[in-house]
Amino acid sequence: MDRRELFSSLSKSFRNESRKIKRVRPPYFIDENIFFTNCINCSTKDCITACEENIILLDDDQTIFLDFSKSGCTYCDLCANACTNSVLKIEDKTKIDAKFEIDILSCLSWQNTMCFSCKDPCLDNAIDFLGVFRPSINDNCTSCGFCLKVCPSGAIKIK
Repeated sequence: MDRRELFSSLSKSFRNESRKIKRVRPPYFIDENIFFTNCINCSTKDCITACEENIILLDDDQTIFLDFSKSGCTYCDLCANACTNSVLKIEDKTKIDAKFEIDILSCLSWQNTMCFSCKDPCLDNAIDFLGVFRPSINDNCTSCGFCLKVCPSGAIKIK
């Protein structure tokens, strides 16, 4: 068992209880009102099955949202291409409207334990470390969410 597996197994129940899913929309819409109207009226929800990362879920109000507990968004455009109701459009592609932050009280690295779990999957070099400790999220963050699911202590939050 490597270090990451050990920390993950020890904190799995804590992580699942402490994470609340924030309703974050895919990065391909521009107007929340049109989003609600058109998404609710969509009968196929093809965007859900088009997502290769399986992070698009259906909310109780019949609108879609991103669930970063499984994976992150690759900005691959598949959900926008599959949308038949003009909710998600390639021309409206932007960064995901979410801000990620590190809770320094629950972060292992902020508690002087070497952990690079969040940095490893970050393709945007958006997490800086002061030496080998004290990570912080910089302006390169695209809010893709890949860091969220791998944090063994659940220290990365959506603000």
